[in-house]
Amino acid sequence: MSESAPAAELLRLLGIMARLRAPDGCPWDQVQDFASIAPYTVEEGHEVADAIARQDWAGLQDELGDLLLQVVYHARMAEEAGWFAFADVAKSINEKMIRRHPHVFGEDAARDAAQQTAAWEVQKAAERASRAETGTLAGVSGNLPSLARAAKLTRRAARVGFDWPDAGQVLDKLEEEAAELRAELPGADPARLADEVGDLLFVVANLARKLDLDPEQCLRGANAKFERRFGAIEDGLSRQGRTPVEASLEEMEALWTAAKAAERR
Repeated sequence: MSESAPAAELLRLLGIMARLRAPDGCPWDQVQDFASIAPYTVEEGHEVADAIARQDWAGLQDELGDLLLQVVYHARMAEEAGWFAFADVAKSINEKMIRRHPHVFGEDAARDAAQQTAAWEVQKAAERASRAETGTLAGVSGNLPSLARAAKLTRRAARVGFDWPDAGQVLDKLEEEAAELRAELPGADPARLADEVGDLLFVVANLARKLDLDPEQCLRGANAKFERRFGAIEDGLSRQGRTPVEASLEEMEALWTAAKAAERR
């Protein structure tokens, strides 16, 4: 592919979106707005992450295209409103990347990864201050997946010293929250149960962060494992001419244990 090909294809995509949104374009695309498109943007981001997790590189190309379309879509709607255009979006991120990498594009001394991370955070803090965003937790998007947002909130708090010294103490807190949830079970008050389950999930996200793990990725892995093992239950019962509805819990547990053992061999 020539050096001019990416620019040409991007211009083609921008033209396609303009055509779809034109008065004689696609009726569905014409009536969309930022709020209606936002859920698709979030979904496409997750599908990119899923393709990476599955190492589906051909699929990743397709998913990245879908995600790029979302950026082009929002930029087109903003241009129609007279706010900004796609070129402004590209300019903003170009300038931000140059500003946050003075050791590459400026005259600062070269940094190792740890030094760069610290400098990056200082730069981001300065940018938040310039936007009049005050407070340690300012700027953490409310639209992040909840586990990811919990990890990011606690990471911010940890920067100013509000953190457990080690993961063991987070586990102690997890046990404490589990006990509080157990104490609420007899009353079965939905509001109280929701509050305690929320506390439990928040501490789990904090524990993942403390272990340098991504809680969303951990949960994606657990979901995939559950699907795989439950599929083994269904396969095992299918060979017997039965379905899970026709099996006892004990039988399904035995097939689950067998699937778990097979994965470890």
